[in-house]
Amino acid sequence: MELTRRQMIVTSGAALASFAGLPAFASATDDVIAELTGGATLGEGAITLGTPEIAENGNTVPVEVSAPGAKSITLYADGNPVPGVAKFTFGPLNPTRSASTRVRLAKTQNVVAVAEMEDGTWQMAKSEVKVTIGGCGG
Repeated sequence: MELTRRQMIVTSGAALASFAGLPAFASATDDVIAELTGGATLGEGAITLGTPEIAENGNTVPVEVSAPGAKSITLYADGNPVPGVAKFTFGPLNPTRSASTRVRLAKTQNVVAVAEMEDGTWQMAKSEVKVTIGGCGG
């Protein structure tokens, strides 16, 4: 098959357009997290985030999260059109401070958990999930 100049321009333009949206989702997630935390420094190590390494179907990806001493945990998917996927708020009588759910992922991306701790600090954990069939129409 012979590739003409016009086909090459169209193909290159389509490739650039598909990559142009990638940083926007990551920065949208970063912006939402900064808004949630008020720009506070995020620590690491206090959250246990359980996700599969590979999800065969992005429609139902199981996620487990645990953060002893957390008041709330918010989950984000940095490659989804709307990054916020779940928020869990814990009362003082909840002994485990853990939750599990299923989320929809559009493509291979990071699942990010941000926890507000009882002492006012913020913790974060990330886990990459490789999606073979997208769950948001892809």
